[in-house]
Amino acid sequence: MSRIAGIAGQADRVRIARMLEAMAHRGRYGQHIWTAPAGWGLGCLQRGGDGGLQPLANEDGTLWLAMDGEIHNHRALREELAGRHTFRTESDAEVVLHLFEDYGPACVERLDGPFALAIWGEETGLFLARDVLGVKPLYWGEDEEGNLLFASEIKALVAEVPRVQALPPGHRWRVGGAVEAFDRLPAPPVSVTEAGEAVKALDRALNEAVQKRLAGAGPVGCFLSGGLDSSLVAAVARRHIGGDLHTFAVGMEGSADLEHARQVAADLGTIHHERVLTEAEVVEAIPRIVDALESCDPALVRGAVATYFASALAAEHVPIVLSGEGADELFGGYHYLAEFDGADRALSAELRALTAALHNTGLQRVDRMAAIQGLEVRMPFLDRSLVELAFRMGPGLKRRKGEGKWIVRLVAERYLRPGTVWRTKEKFAIGTGIGPTLERYAQRAVPGAVLARERTPRGLPFASKEEYLYWSFFRRRYGREDVLALMGRSRSLNPGQRWVGAL
Repeated sequence: MSRIAGIAGQADRVRIARMLEAMAHRGRYGQHIWTAPAGWGLGCLQRGGDGGLQPLANEDGTLWLAMDGEIHNHRALREELAGRHTFRTESDAEVVLHLFEDYGPACVERLDGPFALAIWGEETGLFLARDVLGVKPLYWGEDEEGNLLFASEIKALVAEVPRVQALPPGHRWRVGGAVEAFDRLPAPPVSVTEAGEAVKALDRALNEAVQKRLAGAGPVGCFLSGGLDSSLVAAVARRHIGGDLHTFAVGMEGSADLEHARQVAADLGTIHHERVLTEAEVVEAIPRIVDALESCDPALVRGAVATYFASALAAEHVPIVLSGEGADELFGGYHYLAEFDGADRALSAELRALTAALHNTGLQRVDRMAAIQGLEVRMPFLDRSLVELAFRMGPGLKRRKGEGKWIVRLVAERYLRPGTVWRTKEKFAIGTGIGPTLERYAQRAVPGAVLARERTPRGLPFASKEEYLYWSFFRRRYGREDVLALMGRSRSLNPGQRWVGAL
């Protein structure tokens, strides 16, 4: 797991170091910076790296790379490149570097996995690219002197450039050229409509996705809320991990997630860890979480609190965890989606929109909260092949008789007890009890007079005291129009509610 930053123009090592430091969090990274006389500079905060400390150079030093991500097919690509290149490390980053030597910007079309990368070459100049789902973040902007700066997080750029932009998911850019799409979310025709066929295909795809994320990973654990998605991922991982499997759950005292996670962990025989949270520590963490999250969207902040504490717990035991992220978006898990029942075309469009927006909603939450703890999170449901399969499935397989993720539940029947398989969907923040706790706190902490007086930057009244509370922390560092434009907006907050915030 890495954080990257750089400058095209006047490469200032002190400035790059400052950008990296803004993303250093607990300082659990090694910092490395490289600059070229021509005015280019790359920097990387890196934990681990298989001997491939970044920025990483090719054999003759004419290309340099900094990358955040995991390339799942790097071994196959390495075999292909071995006859033409000398490898000095076992890192997937070096594979990408040599692939760029041979294929140029088209190299990213061959990468399987999440990534955000920057490559500088004497002849090619700067090249940036990001994976199609936006699992790994990448932002950029131009300063008043015309230098182009880029970084993994917004906080590295807000003090450096007047306008921060996101490199869109599935896009690449080469200095002197235009931003172009090299990949898009799959849009295959619906071809899987029979339940038996769908169960077999999804079971196979999920097992392959989990195995891919376990390969060469060392100790791996699983987030385990006791809900359908995390339980199924943990159950599949249990089949492929020969030794101990650690699972992690957090929640308020007496919360549903803690109870259900204990049961699933016992069923699977995992080494289970849990942390019972208090209102005081949840409230105390809000400012830091909002700052790290780079968002004040209420649903995202609620989920981020749970992810923050779960990541802290997991990082005490393993460097990598698996998560069930993405299943709700692909297979129709959210409560509000009941309004689309019976309207297949509208449901398909909504699920596609939710998946396309993941980069600044759920994925941003997971990325930022895990980064604080130096933890890497891998998400089998967002494997490219599994995403494509989900889009090939008919909407009737995803929601049936008001039941979300119906086809996922049928797969889960092969692994889990019925009480877990058919447990009613609860958002992470609800199942942990964190959402209601924060809502009650906001009601006490924000005076009614303040809510009546305060307005959003666009002059609108806030939709709730909770929304204002998070904004009050967010605006101190990020309350600019350009950063607000980057912020994802959640569609659901409480069960059965279609959330529309003022921001």
